[in-house]
Parts: sequence; C-alpha cells; structure tokens
Amino acid sequence: MIFFRPATLADLPAIVALLDDDESSKGREDPSLPLDPRYIAAFDAIDRDLNQESIVAELDGRIVGTMQLTYIPGIAFRGAWRGVIEAVRVASDLRGQRIGAEMIDWAVERFRARGCDFAQLMSMRTRENAHRFYERLGWTKSHYGFKLKLKP
Repeated sequence: MIFFRPATLADLPAIVALLDDDESSKGREDPSLPLDPRYIAAFDAIDRDLNQESIVAELDGRIVGTMQLTYIPGIAFRGAWRGVIEAVRVASDLRGQRIGAEMIDWAVERFRARGCDFAQLMSMRTRENAHRFYERLGWTKSHYGFKLKLKP
C-alpha cells in the first residue's frame, strides 16, 4: 500500500534522485549533491509556505514518488482557488504500476479538501507518454503554456 506524507529534509536526497530519474530532466538535477544549499533553500521555502507542499509517496519504506502541490487563490471565477501539481515523478523501475495514478488521485482529493475549484498541471510538450497518462485519468488539454527563462 502506498503511503503519502509531507516530505522532510531527510527525504531530499530521494527527491532529487527521483527528479533526475526521468528522460526529460536527466542531467538537469545533480543527485550527487542532494544537500546542495540551493536544494535546501528551496525545500525550506516550500516547507514554510502554507500554500505549498512537497509530498512523497512511500511503498514498503521506500520513497517511490514525489510531487509538489501549490494552492493558488484567484479573483477569477468568483474567487476560485486552484490546486497546481508540479514535478510529478515515480521511480522508473515502478512505472506502469498505477503509482502515478494514485498520486494524482490523492493530490486531487487534497485540493478538494482545501476548497479548490480547479486542479491543473503543466507537462512538457515532448512528454507524450505523460500526456496520455493524464488524459486516461480524465484531464483535458485546455491551454497552451509559455515560459520565459530569467537566468542563464
């Protein structure tokens, strides 16, 4: 059975390793430096913010998944809150076993419990398998996303 919980600083090495364990982000993270001050500062900022959660999924004591949840208030849609799912990762040796689906379902229920009207996420355009995964779970492609890189 998968157990979901807020991440702790002790989970940071596993989280960084999971972020690197993905074809679209391989090499972007450095799992050899999981306690890099930049990772720690980011973790601390998330941990202090009541509208942010870093979540881990455990299976038999092993961290097998991670995701970040963000709660965004908005004036549009008569003050609707949005739940945003970011950085969803499942250990590569366990993909295809419905762990990702359980993670997304858990996140959606977490958003409902916090009163969110919408759940949303972005996925890189090249991650076609992920797109099929989200569509199987009932998510729809509704917007185009744009990014502007601010640092080299």
